[in-house]
Amino acid sequence: MMAASSTNSTTGSISIKQHRYIDHGNPSYRDPSRNSSSTSSWGKQLRPRRHRKLSCTAELQQQQQQFLSVHEEEADKIRRLQNGSDVRGVALEGEKGRTVDLTPPAVEAISESFGEWVVGKGVEGDNNSTVKVSLGRDPRVTGGALSVAVFSGLSRAGCMVYDMGLATTPACFMSTLLPPFAFHASIMMTASHLPYTRNGLKFFTRRGGLRSSEVEEICENAARKYSNRLVKVSTLLNLPPTRVDFMSVYAQHLREIIMERVNHPVHYDAPLSGFKIIVNAGNGSGGFFTWAVLDKLGADTFGSLHLNPDGMFPNHIPNPEDKTAMAVTRSAVLENSADLGIVFDTDVDRSGVVDSAGNPINGDKLIALMSAIVLREHPGTTIVTDARTSMALSKFITERGGRHCLYRVGYRNVIDKGVQLNKDGIEAHLMMETSGHGALKENYFLDDGAYMVVKIIIEMVRMKLGGSAEGIGSLIKELEEPFESVELRMDVLSEPKDAKARAVQAIETFREFVEEGKIEGWELDSCGDCWVTDGCLVDTDDTTPAAIDAYMYRAKVSDSIQGEIGWVHLRQSIHNPNIAVNLQSMVPGGCQSMIKALRNQFLIASGVEQFLDTTQIDKLAEMN
Repeated sequence: MMAASSTNSTTGSISIKQHRYIDHGNPSYRDPSRNSSSTSSWGKQLRPRRHRKLSCTAELQQQQQQFLSVHEEEADKIRRLQNGSDVRGVALEGEKGRTVDLTPPAVEAISESFGEWVVGKGVEGDNNSTVKVSLGRDPRVTGGALSVAVFSGLSRAGCMVYDMGLATTPACFMSTLLPPFAFHASIMMTASHLPYTRNGLKFFTRRGGLRSSEVEEICENAARKYSNRLVKVSTLLNLPPTRVDFMSVYAQHLREIIMERVNHPVHYDAPLSGFKIIVNAGNGSGGFFTWAVLDKLGADTFGSLHLNPDGMFPNHIPNPEDKTAMAVTRSAVLENSADLGIVFDTDVDRSGVVDSAGNPINGDKLIALMSAIVLREHPGTTIVTDARTSMALSKFITERGGRHCLYRVGYRNVIDKGVQLNKDGIEAHLMMETSGHGALKENYFLDDGAYMVVKIIIEMVRMKLGGSAEGIGSLIKELEEPFESVELRMDVLSEPKDAKARAVQAIETFREFVEEGKIEGWELDSCGDCWVTDGCLVDTDDTTPAAIDAYMYRAKVSDSIQGEIGWVHLRQSIHNPNIAVNLQSMVPGGCQSMIKALRNQFLIASGVEQFLDTTQIDKLAEMN
């Protein structure tokens, strides 16, 4: 034990030596304070020795504190990788001002902690079974090295590991459900639409994606493992993972859904015959949908874009919100006279579409399209969205007999709210965020971009079989658009470890200013339909579906002349050290008017501008 202490760490040795050194139980040590009549010679002999002991003890305590500080800094490296319900970080050098923090040792520690967490929860239906965990990944160039770290960490936790290779995020979850695989848990390695230098981890069990609080627990355990390890090098695998081809099973699952629900009267096995469909995979993981789903169902996919996986994403960001991605897809649809264009993000948990007339359908338009489809199947159902959706969308949903529940930004928040509503007896069949993350009750509350497209394709075929000559765009032709819509960012000017606290400080100060009436004509918004009173973001009951992973508030804005003119939404980003500012206005010049009030009556008046970069705010406020 003594030898182990001397090699474990500097502090380990210090703490033991310090304990021996100041042991007043030593019979050779006498405290002169206990005997005031001690001889001066004895006192002179003892005092220098005591001084040396106290000095050494103080020095050792200082060294110990320094070690603990370093130890905590190492642990914080792991904690900062948490990104809401995911883990994300820089995995490759190349970003200005960012250092690599998602290293193989960090990934190994997190994967080991996830494996232990799954094992600790027990295996449903079979407590004696070894936990089986699958790993899928997108084509990022760092995926290979980090995959080894994942397998190593899971193996250390006692799990059997399975390598799905190139996969999608929804497929990873489905690998926990579909036979013959039905793994107990799964990890998807991806950073979604972020640059090629980034990577990350998403976690699933058979009940769905992990919540932020659960990922926080896993990262906290991983932080202790990481900071306690002397040599931060990922261990070698004693047993290689088992390679499995799950994507073929997943693709077949999607094909069967289309065939069964279309139920084509002439060619059941090829219900997409006669349809031209363009897929833009953005060099991510979505190319499979072309050859493994659409082609096999008879669709003509000639003209599809960027199907080959390339982790450098050379053409454009794989993101249905990206203007370039939508523009090139629109061009391909028009050039090929296609019935539909599809845009996937990197890991296919999001999607957007282009109709036959070349109209991009994403954001509020995609939510409206999915709402129209779902309300036909489930009249009166509740649609849950994030709080950045427009007032026009609320009108669109309610005019079709639905109920619109606004909730906190963040796809996991929106989905968990829908799950909670259903548990409370409120039927909610669609949960969707403006980013394109959408989940359906019928599909395990899973945000699956491919499944969303499957629903749209089924509706498109049904419309044609029903004699309609209009495309799917006709379903949302009555959706009004906001007169103005703006999104800005304010970077937090602080050390990375302090950025989150600073952002929360600014957001909470904003809430206080609005509540206290310090910004004229502003009040915290509420939809009045979902038991929400503190803005449209915080539940008032004790069954909040998800812990608050980011602070945010929405204020509705009115003036004495025009009445309500729009809203402003401030949100702490969980991806980067900044605050997102979203504005929508129903009148011309409304966004500039609101941003001026935000700057003058809040940012400057409160003093939070001192630690925020307000360049984008100032630019809009001062625009002529």
